Amino acid sequence: MASNQDKDDFLYPHYPYRGEVKPENVLFNANLQEFAQEVSYLCNLETAGKIQPEQAYNKIKGLWKKLRLSKEELKIGENLFSQEFDDDNEDDDT
Repeated sequence: MASNQDKDDFLYPHYPYRGEVKPENVLFNANLQEFAQEVSYLCNLETAGKIQPEQAYNKIKGLWKKLRLSKEELKIGENLFSQEFDDDNEDDDT
């Protein structure tokens, strides 16, 4: 019989992060994978007629808000172009 860990790995797969390794990026990636997995389950439940479309929509909307809050708290994407602008300003001074 399969262990609980095997069942969890099957139901909630996580894949290794291959982007820029910073704690906030790795954590956001885990949150993003969890979001995608839960949205997939909700879509399948709605397609199978187990939940109503409105119910699926509301749950996905709640998951999206949770993911967006995670992004804001982890400051993902902030100062994305600051280095680019700093380089441009240095060239203007000379």
